[in-house]
Amino acid sequence: VKGGLVVDVGVRGFVPASMVEDHFVADFEDYKGKTLTFKIVEIEPSENRLILSHKAVVEAEKAKQKEALLADLYEGQEVEGKVARLTDFGAFVDLGGIDGLVHVSEISHGHVGKPSDVLSVGDTVNVRILSVDADKERVSLSIKDTLPGPWTNIEEQAAVGSVLTGTVKRLTSFGAFVEVFPGVEGLIHISQISHKHIATPHEVLQEGDEVQVKVLEVNPSEHRIALSIKALEKAENTNETQVVSEDDYQLPEESTGFTMGDILGDALKDSDEE
Repeated sequence: VKGGLVVDVGVRGFVPASMVEDHFVADFEDYKGKTLTFKIVEIEPSENRLILSHKAVVEAEKAKQKEALLADLYEGQEVEGKVARLTDFGAFVDLGGIDGLVHVSEISHGHVGKPSDVLSVGDTVNVRILSVDADKERVSLSIKDTLPGPWTNIEEQAAVGSVLTGTVKRLTSFGAFVEVFPGVEGLIHISQISHKHIATPHEVLQEGDEVQVKVLEVNPSEHRIALSIKALEKAENTNETQVVSEDDYQLPEESTGFTMGDILGDALKDSDEE
């Protein structure tokens, strides 16, 4: 009927439209002749009133499924799911009875402005479980952790001695960070920017500049690449390109493990002692 379902349980019962399913149903025609399980919501024999709910049964079954699923999920596990909803801050993925959240920062190794730029509702995705809070029924997920990282096989992509084209992303007092692959930045130490003496990298470089660089050193475990522009430029008063030996090259601060703060700290300490 228009307002819900009339059912036969030995006596006549009524299921209001809001108690048929746990979601909106526009047309009840498909329910005619079906056998379903119901929960008694209200019974008043004197008025021949019997109110039933199928929604309550569905919700109880889903609650059991959630409980069982949460018990089986654990941090670090990789599972498959379907994108159920997209928001500005992430994507909710249905893991088969419970939704987990993939924060926008966990969708890809590269920058993602909006989840809808790279995902659609209904997409099947592999996710890694970051954390499970059974009490609050919260599951944090990552798609990014199931994908090859930007530093995977970096020694092959950026072999020592190879020449790459990159974009200057950041300038500091000691050098320039250049993105040579999406998500992979290398450092051009100030001493490797130009044959001429420069006080700061800003004298010859700007953020956004596209530059050619030579790879001097690659350290995948520490996510470090040492680069040089100078090695590809001709020195003054000569027609030959200067050759920088990769074996002899070291990043002064980066390779020793000492920070500029450590160095200044020691110098100030020595000064106080004098």
